[in-house]
Amino acid sequence: MLVLGIETSCDDTAAALYDSGRGLLSHSLFSQIDTHHEYGGIVPELAARDHVRKLLPLVREVLSRSGAETEDLEAVAYTAGPGLVGALLVGAALSHGLAVARGIPALGVHHMEGHLLAPMLEDERPAFPFLALLVSGGHTMTVEVAGPGRYRLLGQTLDDAVGEAFDKTAKLLGLGYPGGPAIAAAAARGDPERFYFPRPMTGRPGLDFSFSGLKTAVLQTVRGQALNDVTVFDIARAFQDAAVETLVIKCRRALQQTGLRRLVVAGGVGANLDLRARLADLAQIQDSKVYFPRSEFCTDNGAMIAYTGWMRARNGGGVPAGGFRVRPRWLLTELEPPA
Repeated sequence: MLVLGIETSCDDTAAALYDSGRGLLSHSLFSQIDTHHEYGGIVPELAARDHVRKLLPLVREVLSRSGAETEDLEAVAYTAGPGLVGALLVGAALSHGLAVARGIPALGVHHMEGHLLAPMLEDERPAFPFLALLVSGGHTMTVEVAGPGRYRLLGQTLDDAVGEAFDKTAKLLGLGYPGGPAIAAAAARGDPERFYFPRPMTGRPGLDFSFSGLKTAVLQTVRGQALNDVTVFDIARAFQDAAVETLVIKCRRALQQTGLRRLVVAGGVGANLDLRARLADLAQIQDSKVYFPRSEFCTDNGAMIAYTGWMRARNGGGVPAGGFRVRPRWLLTELEPPA
């Protein structure tokens, strides 16, 4: 089965081609970072307009790279949610147009299920069941994964996602957008002893997260300092240490509570090298194994959507071509296992 995957949930336009026999054939992505950088965050209308301009050329590119034609496609998978409604509609419209033209299924994929299954694209993939840490600009959660579509939410953020906290902190420090890479680069030059920020909700039982208080602590520190490069680096280091240690503590608790020995880390914040190193150390201590997708598949990408679409299409999933809806808000736990 040859599946085209399309991702337009936010500010990255992406497409990929996955073959059930040969694996991932090609993938391509257009980042809108330059478009949104001057605003310090994503402008939804601009994101949707860029998707309109870039999506079809990207689809043609991934087909050309693999020597395939639209006539060869057997299914089209697209991100149906959660995400920005205008951005989602661009991908859904093109996908259903292709599906109607070719008489093939169109499959609306849950964006976070795509992230969760992204490690399946690697040579060394986790077996079910496993624990998943999903960390991105819009989500922070731990999930017990018994199999595809069989998800139990263990803990989630009660306010801001950790990726949003990275972005907001970077903006406070004048480091620009996107915040994750900017904070990581600054933190690498910071003094770990100068500032200390709270590890939110780690002093009480449970697996939920909260990052609004951490952002407030950074804001108060910034207001009390004359910012220069050294101070910015030191605050970035303290923030990253607090955010990463909070995630590690919650993962340790989740592994202990579930008895699971495999941990999957997915989402844009999963590309953070300090987080990867700390979780690798945790896995060794806990007699567990941690799995990461390659860095380019931590952030939004078409490959994870193509793979997830194939996983569901092979079991007869999909929606009637010609009629579709997108879901800007969509709980991961609402998904059903493939038939």
